[in-house]
Parts: sequence; structure tokens; C-alpha cells
Amino acid sequence: MLLSITDEISLALENLNGEIFAVWFLIGAALVFWMQAGFAMVETGFTRAKNAGNIIMKNLMDFCIGTVMWFVIGASMMLVDEGGDIGGFMGHINFDVFTNYANFDYSSFGFNLVFCATTATIVSGAMAERTKFSTYCLYSAIISALIYPIEAHWTWGNGFLAQWGFHDYAGSNCIHMVGGICALIGAAMLKPRIGKFTKDKSGKITKVNAIPGHNLVIGALGVFILWLGWYGFNGAAATDVPTLGSVFLTTTVAPAVATVVCMIFTWIKYGKPDVSMCLNASLAGLVAITAPCDVTDCFGAAMIGVVAGLLVVFGVWFTDNVLHVDDPVGAVAVHGFNGIWGTIAVGLFATESAPGFASAGISEGLFYGGGFGQLGKQFGGMFVTAAWTVVTITIVFFILKKTIGLRVSEEEELGGLDSYEHGLPSAYAGFSIMDASGDVMDVNDNTDLGEDAFEEASLAKRDAAVPVINSALPKEYASDIHKVVIIARLSRYDKLRKSLNDLGVTGMTVTQVMGCGVQKGSGSKYRGAEIDATLLPKVKVEVIVSKIPVESVIETAKKTLYTGHIGDGKIFVYDVANVVKVRTGEEGVRALQDVE
Repeated sequence: MLLSITDEISLALENLNGEIFAVWFLIGAALVFWMQAGFAMVETGFTRAKNAGNIIMKNLMDFCIGTVMWFVIGASMMLVDEGGDIGGFMGHINFDVFTNYANFDYSSFGFNLVFCATTATIVSGAMAERTKFSTYCLYSAIISALIYPIEAHWTWGNGFLAQWGFHDYAGSNCIHMVGGICALIGAAMLKPRIGKFTKDKSGKITKVNAIPGHNLVIGALGVFILWLGWYGFNGAAATDVPTLGSVFLTTTVAPAVATVVCMIFTWIKYGKPDVSMCLNASLAGLVAITAPCDVTDCFGAAMIGVVAGLLVVFGVWFTDNVLHVDDPVGAVAVHGFNGIWGTIAVGLFATESAPGFASAGISEGLFYGGGFGQLGKQFGGMFVTAAWTVVTITIVFFILKKTIGLRVSEEEELGGLDSYEHGLPSAYAGFSIMDASGDVMDVNDNTDLGEDAFEEASLAKRDAAVPVINSALPKEYASDIHKVVIIARLSRYDKLRKSLNDLGVTGMTVTQVMGCGVQKGSGSKYRGAEIDATLLPKVKVEVIVSKIPVESVIETAKKTLYTGHIGDGKIFVYDVANVVKVRTGEEGVRALQDVE
């Protein structure tokens, strides 16, 4: 039967339309890949400069390791081949990417890969600044190879949740909630960073201490990159212009409303609009709209944004003050709490007026007259996915903790992972970056880093690690007043101050300085070449003592600073001819009595 010219034109246009959206599908995948840069910038900006290189490395490697795991095993476990799946639970493990490449679905492989990498990178932020890099690589590989592909198959691989009517268009449940749960369990098992919580003598947490990130500008850039990438994250699967346009609308409205609501709320609650919290709110709104973006309208997106803007503030407070879990970037609040909310929101705000509703195969939401049917399915699918994630990731972290360990040592955490994990003196070589604020420890952190090693070390080793240089005055100017100058790591300042206070030294001058020097034969390497000398942040503490024996000050400083590694510091001792107190005119020992 011959086709009419009209039919031929219609068929050609239909084929062209399919080709256009096939190309858009891959462009969307590229936008989602670009979100890796956004996650890297947010995590780097919200943490401290001494760990910036480590964080960039983790965000690079979770995608690269995830890609390897994906083509080896992950893709076949999630995607359905000609043989179907295994009882709606997972796909058949196969190696078609190697053995049947000519007939392989390249587009679906690449598209689902970038989503898989997103799940792993969410966990990185909550466990930042104290996780072993080797451990991170291993659990990132397991998430990409097993945990994510299987649960994602249930929803997107025509698994049992999809057949049941559960709906998650782009990943509030399958990606963000799963990533948030992994982040929460990992951060809880890892324990908080040194200085995050203050405890009383019984060990009860009495105060949550803020540890600000070092670069809010980079963090904000990351949020904008993520927001741009989210148009591909949510919109790439659209196959018609009305659905794509509606997804773009809802993906814009929800985060915008969430950010405005968060700004107003923090302005009222804290007296000032909180910048970092508003950045988190933008991401929270994006996470929450991800599941219902195709089936809700503008009003629904706005209401979802209102709740997300408040929920992210509550989530950060709840994580810190109730769970006492240290999450440096707010990943649990942004992805965990709002991933749950976005999944539930489908059952509340799905409406047949949305262009994507007809192809979704679900019922309208409760607030649009659809009753509790779809809401029940959303709760059911969410609980099944959450249970799978809790069980599997707990087993993974438990095994890693008992074998190679999750956490770096106190010395490595205080000194920074850039230096100890990657041999980087600084991720900002050539810039003068000094920040001791995030390394301040309260006495109840009970860190005795270096003390056991000091007691065990020989006298020669102690003197070599923290050398003492004496400079005496001529006999005719000799006095009982001495000046002790201590050059040490920034991370050791607070413990040094407390030790000197306990000794009776209550007055001191503290200066942040930059130090330069390399011990022969022990230089760091960068790209395989030895670094001759790099300016590193140090702290210079100066004290004047008379009644307190100078030997006691020296011994206390050496014991506090000693780790046995290069860079422990130096102590300089000077005789002081005289001291004059400007206010009273007192001189000599009497001038020191109210400060020593």
C-alpha cells in the first residue's frame, strides 16, 4: 500500500522528532556529567582549604571508578536485556558491552552512568575532611557496582516498583534519598571532625561548633553549576516539547521558592539571611522537585519548594543537634530529607493537567482529588528502597571499618588530607592562605596526639623534632626574665595555648606567619618532582616568663608539639634585659605579675 504525500511527511517529521529528542537525551547526559564539577565546587567551598585537593580528587575518582564499575557489572544489573530480568529485582549480569557491541544501547548506557556517579558523590560531602582516600575509593566502587544499580532497576529498569505504579521521574528516591542515607550512616560511623562538638566531663554533647568553609564563592559557583545541570538531570528523559517545557518550569520554580522561603526564615530566626543555608536551599528545592517534575504543575512546584526551603534548615539543625552527626556540607539535609519529601510529593501534587502525567501511568495526588492510592505507593516504594540502602551500606561500612578503617589519624586530620593523603603542601600553592579557626579544639576533645610518642621517644629524637635555640645576653645585662618564641603548626595552636595556660602562662602574643623550609632528603613531591621549598602557614607564639621556670615552658611546648614528624616546630629562647609596663611604669619582674 502506497503512502500519501501527507502520510510520508508526517512519518518523516515523527522520525525527525525522535532523532531530535535522542540527541537531547545525550545532551542531557552531558549536563548531568557537568554536575560533577558543581558537586566538587560545593564540597570544596564548604570545607577547609587544607582538604581542597583531597576533595577534588574524590569527586574526580568517584566518576572514574564508577565508570569502570558500571561497564563491568553495574549497567547489566540495572538495564534490561533481551532475556528480561530476574523476578523484577535485577537485570541479568552480562558482558554485552564487550561481546555484542554492534547492537549495544550506547545512549542508555551513558545516560544511566552519569546518574550512578551522582549517587556516590553525594556521600563524599558528608564524610569530608576525615575519611581515608583508599576507603572512599572502595565504598564508592561498591555503591556504583551493586547498591545503586539494583535499587534503580526496581524503578527505571521495569522492576517490581515500576510495575506496582511507584513513580520517581528523575531520582529524588533512587539517587538523592539513597545518597543521603549512605551519607548519614557513613558520617555517623565515621564520627565527627575534631572540634565539631563540645562535651562535658560525662561525655554528653553540650554545644555544636560551627566549622565554616574556606570559600563561599566557590560553593556558590557550584550551586549555579548544579542548577544548570539539573535541567538535563530532570529534563533529559522528556520525549515531547510540552513535557520538556513543563519540566523546565517546575525545575525552576521549586528551587527559587525554596531559596526565598529559606532566606526569609533564616532572616527572622537568626537576624540575618544565611548565605550558605540559602545555597543549600536551592539544592534542596532541586532535589525535592526531581521525582514529581513531570507530573506536577506550577502551584505544586511552588508548594514543594516552600516545604523544601524549611526542611533543609530543620534537617541541618536535626543532624547537628539531635543526631549529633557531623555533615560538613549539609548533604543529609539536602539530599536525604528532601529526597524523601520529593518522593512523597508525587502522591500529593501529581495532576492530570501536567503534560507528562498521561505517560506516567499513575493516579492523581491527594491534593488534586486522587485520594491516598498514589501516596501509599510512594511511601511503599520509598521504604523498600530505604531498607535496601540501610542494610547494604551498613554492611559495607562495617566491613571497611573493621578491615582497613574509615578514618585518618588525628595528626592527618589536623594537618590536612592534602598533605598526608596526596603529598600536596597546599591546593593553593602560591597563595597566602592561613586559617586556624577550623582547627580549634576544646579541652574535652581529649585528643592526646603526640603525647605517648613523646614519652616513648629518646631525648635525641625529641630534641631533633622540636629543636631549642638559646640566645643569651652579655653578663652585664643578664636578668631573670626570658622570652620564649615558639614556631609550630597551626593545627597545634589551641592545645599549645591550653598547655601553657595550665602551666600558669596567661599572657602571650600570637601571630599567624608563613614558614619556608625543607629538611634534606625529606622533600615533598609534586608530579614526581621534588618540591624545593613551599610557604606553609605556621603560628608564632611569644611568651615572657620570670617566676615560671623557662625549662618548664620549653618542656611543655615540646611535649605538646611533638609528633616525631618533620615540621613539628622550633623553640627560641632569649634573655630579656628589661620589661616596662606602659600603664603603671612598673619595670622588670613586677611588670609581668598580672599576665604571667
